[in-house]
Amino acid sequence: MNGNLRVGILGGTFDPIHLGHLEAASAARRALSLDRVLLLPSRTPPHRSTEPRASAFHRFAMAALAAADYDMAVSDLELRREGPSYTALTLEALHREGYSPTKLYFVTGSDAFAEVATWYDYPRILSLANFVVVSRPGAPRASNLLPSPQSPIPGAPTVISVEAHTPDVSSTEVRRRVGAGESIDGLVPSSVAGHIRRHRLYVPAPVAAVL
Repeated sequence: MNGNLRVGILGGTFDPIHLGHLEAASAARRALSLDRVLLLPSRTPPHRSTEPRASAFHRFAMAALAAADYDMAVSDLELRREGPSYTALTLEALHREGYSPTKLYFVTGSDAFAEVATWYDYPRILSLANFVVVSRPGAPRASNLLPSPQSPIPGAPTVISVEAHTPDVSSTEVRRRVGAGESIDGLVPSSVAGHIRRHRLYVPAPVAAVL
């Protein structure tokens, strides 16, 4: 493993992965000249009270299709690990694989980062990687979302704000549209849309007829 590579990390349930995820990661890659972007589907998202609709197999497959379209990579690191998919544990696992904390760039949105104080192993988690907070222009800067000011430490990971006009889309909306028989063009990559159609993901189960 080349520990000198600047690697972006985008984790998520990806149920399904959509253009909002991918454009945020792409914006971070452009802004920070990242060498690589790694997509990590979560096995058990700690922030969700319900199980993902699609299986881990299909969520990984959709992430892999999207990664190929966007010249990114995908990892099953979180899918292989039992228990909640805590970001801190994932970053520590990447350190063991040879990635340096100062070369890792964990990409997240401003809404999610605003809850960072509730994340597992906060505030130590902020020392495990650079945190790249992607938000639309005019949104609060990442440093203003922290519960308490963080003094930059030379040579240590930091929190970085990146502004980008990312698509206003959610996995919930994609699932709703599929279930209603509506188009999802422009919400997910065409390869992901094809996978959803082929495997009839997010389609309500047929109701048995009453005789």
